[in-house]
Amino acid sequence: MTLFTEFGRYLLMIKGMFSRPENHKMYWKELMHQCSEIGIGSLGIVVIISFFMGAVSALQTAYQLVSDLIPKSTIAQIVRDTVILEFAPTLVCIVLAGVVGSKIASELGNMRVSEQIDALEIMGINPKAYLILPKILASMITIPLLVVVSMGLGIWGGRLAVVLSNVMSNNEFDKGLLESFLGYNVFFALVKGYTFAFIISSIPAFYGYHVQGGALEIGRSSTKAVVVSCVAVLFADYVLAAVLLNK
Repeated sequence: MTLFTEFGRYLLMIKGMFSRPENHKMYWKELMHQCSEIGIGSLGIVVIISFFMGAVSALQTAYQLVSDLIPKSTIAQIVRDTVILEFAPTLVCIVLAGVVGSKIASELGNMRVSEQIDALEIMGINPKAYLILPKILASMITIPLLVVVSMGLGIWGGRLAVVLSNVMSNNEFDKGLLESFLGYNVFFALVKGYTFAFIISSIPAFYGYHVQGGALEIGRSSTKAVVVSCVAVLFADYVLAAVLLNK
């Protein structure tokens, strides 16, 4: 019953976010602040992960490609499709669930414990709309953009790795990169990016907003938020793959 209770409270929180803003300029300023915090603040870790993710994927693919009958350009195709379909949207969002999710949960949890959320309610401000909605919107704006950046850096990292390792030339990699390319894969990755962005921002917001207790409970809620977000991302990954790639 606890699962259904928490899911019901989660849906009520989502419903409570949508109300007429008390001050449009204040809400817009908070949205831009969250875009900077979530997007630019996570750019560094995304760049590092994406580059090495693509490089390792390319080298391991080249290591397993032992048959001379298979052209080396196949390495580029495998790296391209692996990065676009799975590594860039899923792996990056799982990492962001820890980076962004824990930050959102701890921030809202601290505001709840220090009674700042109660103060907003007393002032007539809807705390769900002012504190949670900008975080979710900012995540859905910036995280898909980070996924696109991750795609490019992952492919570029794989290209650089195989060229520096003398596995194949630039022309061979570029040839494989353009062969049998499906634009639908990019669309699928972006759908995953938007879905995961909503998950890794709304679930931590729920756990942080409903914290009860002190500093110890804030830490527990942040940990639980990250774990539940990661599990939800993996489950959504399976559902999206089964629905959108089942031809």
